[in-house]
Amino acid sequence: IPVGEGLLGRMVDPLGRPLDDKGEIHTSESRPAEFKAPGVVQRQPVNTPVQTGLKAIDGMIPIGRGQRELIIGDRQTGKTSVAIDTIINNRDKDLVCIYVAIGQRMSTVVQVMELLDEHGAMENTIIVAAPADEAAPIKYMAPYAGCAMGEHLLYDGKDALCVYDDLTKHAFAYRQMSLLLRRPPGREAYPGDVFYLHSRLLERAVRLSDELGGGSLTALPIIETQANDVSAYIPTNVISITDGQIFLESDLFYKGNRPAINVGISVSRVGGDAQRKAMKKVAGKLRLDLSQYRDLEAFAQFGSELDPETQRALARGERLVEMLNQKERRPLSVAEQVASIYAGTGGYLDRIKTERVPDFLEDLLSRLRSEKSDLMKRIDETGELSDEDEKELGEAIAEMIDDFGPDFDAEGQALEEGESDRIKSEGERGQPTRTAEEAAKEKGAEGEREKAEETVSEAEREAEEVTA
Repeated sequence: IPVGEGLLGRMVDPLGRPLDDKGEIHTSESRPAEFKAPGVVQRQPVNTPVQTGLKAIDGMIPIGRGQRELIIGDRQTGKTSVAIDTIINNRDKDLVCIYVAIGQRMSTVVQVMELLDEHGAMENTIIVAAPADEAAPIKYMAPYAGCAMGEHLLYDGKDALCVYDDLTKHAFAYRQMSLLLRRPPGREAYPGDVFYLHSRLLERAVRLSDELGGGSLTALPIIETQANDVSAYIPTNVISITDGQIFLESDLFYKGNRPAINVGISVSRVGGDAQRKAMKKVAGKLRLDLSQYRDLEAFAQFGSELDPETQRALARGERLVEMLNQKERRPLSVAEQVASIYAGTGGYLDRIKTERVPDFLEDLLSRLRSEKSDLMKRIDETGELSDEDEKELGEAIAEMIDDFGPDFDAEGQALEEGESDRIKSEGERGQPTRTAEEAAKEKGAEGEREKAEETVSEAEREAEEVTA
């Protein structure tokens, strides 16, 4: 397969022939499509992040360079969008992206190419296209060809990202070939070695040891499910091969959640070590809060009378879901993600109505970029959030709530018109709402004080009686 930097910015077929009418491809280097994956000694642990620019993924399901993270879901749930946003977010970074389109309409592949070109990401990307009208052997070859192009960069000490869109159609092509070759069919008419088909491809994704140059090849395979059935043959095969999966659920997609990630099923098994420290610090509770919210949301449908603690958890969950929503092609920097997630997990968003959260976050990020540029730059460059920076960020968010106008007081009670000014004068505005535990502690302390006062007054009365 032809490889090398001459392929950057081009669309080619799996044999390296140009499909974009931009003339011949000038490269003299080539690699075999099939290549043995590196052994254990040649690898090193994943420790550098691949920033997707998506709050939900970078916060809860972090991806590292050299990892294999599956993107799985029904058709039309935003699987390709997640991959394209990741490519766009890495356009200015030292990460070359290879997008492999298998069995798609050519018009769809051209749209992807134009989209990447429009956002300035095509110069750093290679597209390998095996459209639906191609013969099965060409579609079968496509992911191996894309992987070979990535391996050229890998063994050159560079970092590459391969998106395989999608491996379901790749398995279809292999099944078609096997049946034509009269090989005995197995489960769902797939041949017996369909697991090996994908395992030998995805095992080539690796973070090489420093002795071999320290390069990396990250794989983002995509699998399409039928009716959210992740227990089908091909999905379970690929889930068992990869280092985690991002499950996009159609029900969440129809509710308006973008990206429609099911937090309960999605996981990243090795990317946690590669996550930025600042992100780890602010997003630690995020997954737990969202999981609790999903459980309580289902429970709340059966009864109308809920205790205050449950109501608080539901209210915070609604705001966290709204905070994690993100428009397509709008990737955020690390600092912007940290600020947004901190506003949610820190309880600041509890004072804003759910429907106003997107506007508040947009205004907040705009102000932080203009007035706190040093703080944002520091978080972006170091990837850490010191105690001083956390305090400064908290004060900036509290100040922004002052100017934006809160809808609830520190106790979580709705404010009436004109009451905002009173709270501002008392210096309560902008502070995060208190949790039920904090409120209970304060109530307990108040009770202790009352008991102490009663004891003192009783002792005084006894002393007066004795004196008399």
